[in-house]
Amino acid sequence: MDLGNLGLFKLMSRKMGWLTQRQEVLAQNIANADTPEYKSRDLKPFTFRDALTDNRRLTPSATNAAHLAGTRGPGGIAKDQKVRDPYETAPDGNNVILEDQMIRQGQTVMDYQTITNLYKKQVAMIKSAIRTGS
Repeated sequence: MDLGNLGLFKLMSRKMGWLTQRQEVLAQNIANADTPEYKSRDLKPFTFRDALTDNRRLTPSATNAAHLAGTRGPGGIAKDQKVRDPYETAPDGNNVILEDQMIRQGQTVMDYQTITNLYKKQVAMIKSAIRTGS
């Protein structure tokens, strides 16, 4: 059985890949904290909606006239998020704030550990189901 083909494991693998890439970007930001004219970078946020859109769109359909139409409308509600950067740029043009980068790096590590633990729990649950024959 290839766990990579199961939806949950595929989603967790994509999230772990994104977290790995983000850790690399944050490490580059920290390494260039004293480089003149260096602008800090970050990845586009990993969202559940984006993770599920791999060239297929699932649309709900009413199978009964008594079903409610819903409140979101077609395509759901998309909110544009503007990221406000409250920090100033240094006189040399560098806008890397080490404290901010370290907070982001810590959050990335915690998210990676959470996904790893979830992965372990799901594998244990599948092993348990196989052993009991249920």
